[in-house]
Amino acid sequence: QVQLVESGGGLVQAGGSLRLSCAASGRTFSINTMGWFRQAPGKEREFVAAIRWSGGNTYAADSVKGRFTISRDNAKNTVYLQMNSLKFEDTAAYYCAAGGMITISALSLSTKYDYWGQGTQVTVSS
Repeated sequence: QVQLVESGGGLVQAGGSLRLSCAASGRTFSINTMGWFRQAPGKEREFVAAIRWSGGNTYAADSVKGRFTISRDNAKNTVYLQMNSLKFEDTAAYYCAAGGMITISALSLSTKYDYWGQGTQVTVSS
């Protein structure tokens, strides 16, 4: 089993920045891919970004490219999501997820991830 704990959410004005963290524990050796998803009220869970645990290749949704950056610190078993130029429409609960080897075409599918954190709320005021 893998446990994921997110932190760093909060209230920020439009144009501001936040950094989310996701600390992994347990059988972390089984992780190949980690991702961030978000879900706004009344909407489906949406892919935000993903990163390979080894190699560090990153992938991001078009809606956040150029504004959000995913990174990892293997020594700390932690993945980060740096969010800049935040918009009102970025308001959502953000979830960290972990999985094995997920093909590039499937990174945006939440069903491909085996483990999930409890989520952290990000609220952007306009």
